[in-house]
Amino acid sequence: MEKQIKEILSSTKTIAIVGASSNQAKDSFKVMRYLQNSGYKIIPINPFNPGARILDETVCSDLQEVKLRIDLVNVFRPSNETPVIAEQAAKIGTEALWLQLGITNSEARKIAETANIEFIENKCTMQEHKKIFKK
Repeated sequence: MEKQIKEILSSTKTIAIVGASSNQAKDSFKVMRYLQNSGYKIIPINPFNPGARILDETVCSDLQEVKLRIDLVNVFRPSNETPVIAEQAAKIGTEALWLQLGITNSEARKIAETANIEFIENKCTMQEHKKIFKK
């Protein structure tokens, strides 16, 4: 799995953060800031706060609103919401779907695999990036 993670993080340029928050105490904010500081273009996704700004990026309401190509969809939402997000990820043609630490869903995995989307679950992108690239 480490090889798959390294390949995903190495080839990714643009990351959509589904469940993005402007609350600096939340994990989604901390991970988003870390990824941005590591050179990735981040796109915050939050249907309750579209048009707002987080880390100088405009919040989009959903993945389909984003005009740029999204390489990685990074999910900070409850497990039961991930199949719908996986379907959206398949519609936009993303390369990878990543469910953060503590988030797993077999239906989301099946949707991703059917759409030939790389799938990672129950792992933190920040922790994995640090393990691989910050040695």
